[in-house]
Amino acid sequence: MIFNLSVLSSRRVLGHFQPGFCESHPKHECSAFCKTCDFPICLLCVSIKQKSHNLSELSEKIEELLKSIGQENNRLQSSRHELERLLDHTTKQLSSLSSFYQKRKKEVTAQGDEWHKQIDNTVKKLHRELDELKKENEVMIKKQKREFEKAIGNIDELNRKSTRLQKAKNVTEMQKFIPVITEQKTMKEFTQYTFPTFHECKLDENYMQTNFGFIEKMQEIKISLLGKRFTPDPRSCRKVLEVPSVSSVIDTGFPAREEYNSRLYDMAVTDDQKVWMGGHSRELKLFDLQGHLHRTVTITCRGFFICTYNKQVVYSGTETVKKISDDDTVVTMFTTEDWIPYGITVSASGDLLVCLLKGDQSKVVLYCSTGTVLQEIQYDSECQPLYQLAWYIAENVNGDIIVTDYKKRIVIAVDRLGIFRYTYSGRENDSVCSVVTDSIGNVYVADFNGDKIHMLDRDGRFLRYIIPEGGIKQPRAVCMIGDGEMIVGEQNTGLAKRIKLR
Repeated sequence: MIFNLSVLSSRRVLGHFQPGFCESHPKHECSAFCKTCDFPICLLCVSIKQKSHNLSELSEKIEELLKSIGQENNRLQSSRHELERLLDHTTKQLSSLSSFYQKRKKEVTAQGDEWHKQIDNTVKKLHRELDELKKENEVMIKKQKREFEKAIGNIDELNRKSTRLQKAKNVTEMQKFIPVITEQKTMKEFTQYTFPTFHECKLDENYMQTNFGFIEKMQEIKISLLGKRFTPDPRSCRKVLEVPSVSSVIDTGFPAREEYNSRLYDMAVTDDQKVWMGGHSRELKLFDLQGHLHRTVTITCRGFFICTYNKQVVYSGTETVKKISDDDTVVTMFTTEDWIPYGITVSASGDLLVCLLKGDQSKVVLYCSTGTVLQEIQYDSECQPLYQLAWYIAENVNGDIIVTDYKKRIVIAVDRLGIFRYTYSGRENDSVCSVVTDSIGNVYVADFNGDKIHMLDRDGRFLRYIIPEGGIKQPRAVCMIGDGEMIVGEQNTGLAKRIKLR
């Protein structure tokens, strides 16, 4: 490049920059930048390298470096808020750690007390059983003793008569006595009663672990801090109609459960705008939005919780997560061990979020398709359980994991790191069921008892109720069809209503 030495020598070019001194000529200040050598140089260097090196003004390089530093600094500053939240979360965890482990110890002690109680009860029961057997045994032996005494007495009496007859030698008496003594039979066998035996069960370490319980050790699970950024579609921000309209109704035809008259449980929309539906039968049905039935697949349980994953329908089975292959074969993706799977959804990472229940414990687990656990969400920052019964689940565009809790009757949201964000409960008699989100982060919750849909913003603040023209009855399942429509499944009628929101 053509380089102007007079410009380089001007202090105005450098402005407020502090160029420093040249490494090759320490008495000269740097006033240019050699791109070939990748370091600043002075005017003397310029006169030497001008013809063979690629040179630029030092101010340009300084501006370039400052811009790069500024961008990187902004990146770090943008993560500072998240790191502060993690620090607060970790600090609270640390302060609650002792109480958490003390609680676990109490659970172990309670199990031990229960075992001692059961053992004491079993010992007492066996003692009572032995006492009853002793009485029964005693009666039988005493009876046998009397029978032996009687038999010996008869033999002794006959022996005395035999002795007298031998002395008397009375033929008539002997003739009468012969049939009597002949009829007396000798004992060929007798009954012996054994005593009861106690068969103790052998106890070993494996038996105790299997039956008493064991500690599931701490695991290290790596959670990505790279959150998904999104730009809302301006069309999605249009206001929802005051009274949304029902554009079509699909009769799923599921049978009714006798006890609760429930029919339709869950739905999942496919990429090509069809809807899988699960209800009170061992079937999943695929409808188009006009209500035409395209497929019916037999599954291993009721269709309580379903989602679509890689263009295939996935459902929660008995301690398993299963999928339907293209040829309608049921394939087990992975097992959930002794946890019962409930709500299930696909995360932005392409993995599966599953609600799990075991006894009085509930948690949310992120699985990869092969069943490897990628993340567990069970406790808040104070080591207290987040859920009593995590039921339905959705992931929002900002990474929040939103769960409806069947027992608490509330919505619980945590961020993608599992840190508590908010809860929403609605009114006293509201009953939350399934949950779904749209492209700008609004949250929609089916209210079974209230015959309506609750619409929240991404921070859990109530926006409005959605009640379409003609109403909805006992809504349980809800899915979005694009940003301007949703489909709502009525549990007891078995009808799925397509609702236009805008």
